[in-house]
Amino acid sequence: MKVRDVMTSSVDWVTPDTSVVEVAKLMKKDDVGSIPICQANQLMGIITDRDIVLKVVAVGRDSNSTPVKDIMSKDIKSVTTNQDVHEAADLMSKYQIRRLPVVEQGKLLGIVAIGDLAIEKIHINEAGDALSGISQGPAHH
Repeated sequence: MKVRDVMTSSVDWVTPDTSVVEVAKLMKKDDVGSIPICQANQLMGIITDRDIVLKVVAVGRDSNSTPVKDIMSKDIKSVTTNQDVHEAADLMSKYQIRRLPVVEQGKLLGIVAIGDLAIEKIHINEAGDALSGISQGPAHH
């Protein structure tokens, strides 16, 4: 089965100049922990709730005046519509992420989430392994 068979095509995204507070509101509305950043239909980066906490809240930056371009991750892990769902599950597990942008020639086409893999009964072990690894997070000493 291919990523296109399970991905969500309607994805909220923001531009690089969007404020952190607006992205946080969008995350709350969509009940997600990451939002893609696009400009002129091209995926530029991604911002996570963790980025907001560590790069804004923890250092006392103003969430109303900080644009997402200042804190977004530019090292984006993504998949294409033609990739096998097992490859998506492997990426999620390897990089401990729950959602992968689906991109063709730099253009954002959708998102595939770990829940999409589990709901579709696609290699439940892979999705389960990825999820358990993500849920545990890094070891604390």
